[in-house]
Order: sequence, then structure tokens, then C-alpha cells
Amino acid sequence: MRTTWELQDAKSKFSKIVEDALKIGPQYVTRKGLKSVVVVSVEDYEELISNKPSFKDFLLNCPKSGIDFELERQKDFPRNIEF
Repeated sequence: MRTTWELQDAKSKFSKIVEDALKIGPQYVTRKGLKSVVVVSVEDYEELISNKPSFKDFLLNCPKSGIDFELERQKDFPRNIEF
């Protein structure tokens, strides 16, 4: 089955593209030979947006390397500021 459509074909066969998105999966539409948009079912779209962790959870759950990582503060003096 076809999953990539040129824009002109997509305009004339939009109902088929929607039907294929529901039955087969994402349908790509190209413009000037480049993939431009994707038609997906509501179910697929909601799954994509609902599984995102918050930024805080993402940072707290990122993989940790086995390397001991220590930060050492630079010992330079601050710059002089004239008023």
C-alpha cells in the first residue's frame, strides 16, 4: 500500500488518505519532492502527545554514565566593575 503522496494527488484523494491513515498508519504528503506533512489518526496522535514526560521527569530519568563526574569551580577572581 502507498504511504507517500504528492500534494496534487493528496488534494484529489484526501478521503482515501484519511481512510489509509486510519487503517494502515501515517500517510506522508510531499511538496516539491520533500516530505511536508503527515496525516495520522487521532488515536496515533494522542498516543504521541500523551507519552511525553515532563521536562523535570526527563532530566531526572536520563541515563547516568558510570563515570564519576565532579565539577570544580574556577578559582579566578571576579572582574572589576567601575561605577
